[in-house]
Amino acid sequence: MDKHTLSVLVENKPGVLARIAGLFSRRSFNIESLAVGPTEHAEISRMTIVVDVDEVPLEQVTKQLNKLVEVIKIVELEERASVQREIMLVKVSATAANRGEVLDTVQLFRAKVIDVAPDALTVQVTGNADKLADFLRVLEPFGIRELVQSGAIAIGRGARSISERPSRPVAVPAPPAAV
Repeated sequence: MDKHTLSVLVENKPGVLARIAGLFSRRSFNIESLAVGPTEHAEISRMTIVVDVDEVPLEQVTKQLNKLVEVIKIVELEERASVQREIMLVKVSATAANRGEVLDTVQLFRAKVIDVAPDALTVQVTGNADKLADFLRVLEPFGIRELVQSGAIAIGRGARSISERPSRPVAVPAPPAAV
């Protein structure tokens, strides 16, 4: 099985996330990562879905996703043709004795300290999954107290945009009439 990153433009309406997640669930596919957020158009949201599945079943799910009324466009983003990032917040033990080493590690990974306590630091790091895993591996000897990690977000490289040519027109609300 291979990891696939899907970028899905959807109408910004209640229940769309549940319908799409349900479609994957009915096929017994595990969604490894799911991030949803607004786009440059208020009426459209963008979902970045990472799944670990073979090519043929993925094609079947993509066809079923396209049948959903709220789905505007689906694009599979290949790793080398896209920029993919995740964000992670890590609370790490940092005593007076090891604080300097922890701060050196943070700087080495171009991470950012966002909270300081007498015996801990909370660090924000962004990057691809490999960078985040490497960061955790280096911090582990200091003692990781807590961590939270977002799902992947991705965008295609270059000037072309997924929203340039939606495959299905989206109804944009008309401006209110002058009174």
